[in-house]
Amino acid sequence: MAIHSSPATSQDIPRPIVKPPGLLRWLDFFLSESLRDVPPSDLVRHRVLVGSACFMLAFAVLYMAFSLFSPLPTLPGVTAGLGYAATLVTARRATTRDAPAMLLLATLTVGFVGGVFGSKQGFEGSVQAANMLLPALAVYLLGPRQGLVYTLFYAVVMTGVHPFYRTQLGITPEPFSLTRYWGRHVFAGISYVAAWGLGSLHSTTREAAHQSLERILKELRGSESKLSSIIESTDDLVVSLDTEGRVVAANSAMKSFYRKLLGKELELGQPILHYGSQERLVIWKAHFDHVLQGQRLRVEETFELEGSPTVLDFSLHPILVEGGRTAGVTLFGHDITLRKEAEARMGEMHRSLVDVSRQAGMAEVATGVLHNVGNTLNSVNISTSLVTDRLRNSRVTGLAKAANLLREHTTDIALFLSQDPQGQKLPAYLIAVSDQLTEERQAMLQEMNALGLSVEHVKSIVSMQQKHARPAGAVERMDVPQLIDEALRLHAVSFERLAIHIVRDYADVPPIYVDRHKLLQILINLLSNARHALVDSAQQDKRLTIHVRRAPEGGGLLIEMTDNGVGIAPENLARLFSQGFTTKKTGHGFGLHISALAATEMKGRLSCSSPGPGLGATFTLELPMGMHTS
Repeated sequence: MAIHSSPATSQDIPRPIVKPPGLLRWLDFFLSESLRDVPPSDLVRHRVLVGSACFMLAFAVLYMAFSLFSPLPTLPGVTAGLGYAATLVTARRATTRDAPAMLLLATLTVGFVGGVFGSKQGFEGSVQAANMLLPALAVYLLGPRQGLVYTLFYAVVMTGVHPFYRTQLGITPEPFSLTRYWGRHVFAGISYVAAWGLGSLHSTTREAAHQSLERILKELRGSESKLSSIIESTDDLVVSLDTEGRVVAANSAMKSFYRKLLGKELELGQPILHYGSQERLVIWKAHFDHVLQGQRLRVEETFELEGSPTVLDFSLHPILVEGGRTAGVTLFGHDITLRKEAEARMGEMHRSLVDVSRQAGMAEVATGVLHNVGNTLNSVNISTSLVTDRLRNSRVTGLAKAANLLREHTTDIALFLSQDPQGQKLPAYLIAVSDQLTEERQAMLQEMNALGLSVEHVKSIVSMQQKHARPAGAVERMDVPQLIDEALRLHAVSFERLAIHIVRDYADVPPIYVDRHKLLQILINLLSNARHALVDSAQQDKRLTIHVRRAPEGGGLLIEMTDNGVGIAPENLARLFSQGFTTKKTGHGFGLHISALAATEMKGRLSCSSPGPGLGATFTLELPMGMHTS
């Protein structure tokens, strides 16, 4: 593929001046500038024209010189010489070859016909072999059409006029024979036309081939011009090198880059692989040799251009010629400096995003911990308040007063218990206080057990979040209804105070392997969400129904919590589990989001449905029955 450094057409590119050999220079001297400045095929015809005239002129001069010392007539030589000389003069001044060609043929015809008519040796001059040259020469010099006119004229003269002249005027002693005439002269005339036909066929074939070649060359020049325009229109560097690394062609972008890089012009024929350190030269020489073996190559190179680094992406392609031989290398260079800078900035942004994401993840973990701990602390606060109230109202104070009375009557305890009115009431009082303290102790033990469960859950939440980086938590075999009851106990007091009726509908389901504390987190969040929905509802009969059953399809386990609280608007259902979304005035939008994430981590799914505002809602947690990892 030829690559030019400018989009100029082939007509704009001057032809190289090639100095012809000495003989051709001598022939071109007799041609006008118009006859010399023609395509090579026409120039050959012009040279044959003047060459024939020169040869025949020299022959005529020799004839005239020989006639001075012999009985030969001088006039034919003089006439022919003048005709040939006139041909050369005409060719020197003509703009086309028609005039000198006609003059040359006329001189040849006159000389040959005059010789035949002036000869006394029979009338069969028309059958001489020399006659065949004139039709062929006419076609060659004048072309098929004008050559035909000349051939017909010459055939009539030589095969008709000449025999008639010889026989009818009595010049020849031989009688005219019609059979001999048709057998020789007419056949000779047909041969003239056949000679013209062969010459025309040859000329037409050459002309068609020449026109086809010119059309192909024109198309190639057009394609070459378009290709040059395309290459010049790109900002990429394009340079073609021979097998020695010398520049064969380069576009303007490459020349400009070379000028900026080295401060001098890029010239054709100079080696280009000479810039940089010795190490760089060795590397590029290896690249170049690799491509010369027929392989493509792509490399990146950084240059210091006008005080700033410029990164170029080079593509090296072998130039393959006929036979698969590599004749050189084409090098394409694309400036990727901006892309490299953008990649560097993107790398920095990626590292920043990773840090921000890590911090956001830590914040989400912390928010989840606070939210889940906060839900559990509500139960802790309730249990603590109950214990505090019971201690404040405890009969321990009365027991202390009774103990003080006994201490005061230590010396007369028998008399005090038998005769003193207070002493008589003291045994019954102590019995009553003992029974009441026993009841208080049992109630506070229950509250302390609930408080212990809440604290244990808080500890498990903290422990689990500390191990958040691990792919799974502790998986254990759990009875789901039992775990639901544990979650309910954490909310039992608040549900009782708010008069929320709990309906348990537990089907007979087998235990499953599950992360206990993740599932407990989800249950506590759902119970807390239901409690708020029921508190904000105007329903008198506040009710929460909990169903545990097998899924109708897939063999999973379903936990459904249905309340008759405030319900959910249809436009809010799609965003219900999004982080930060909440419809509560004091909500923060993390509980359901964290619950949905925990359900996904356990290979399950948390969903919600609601008939609409004021009609309650149902949260459904689906877990796989054969779950062994979370």
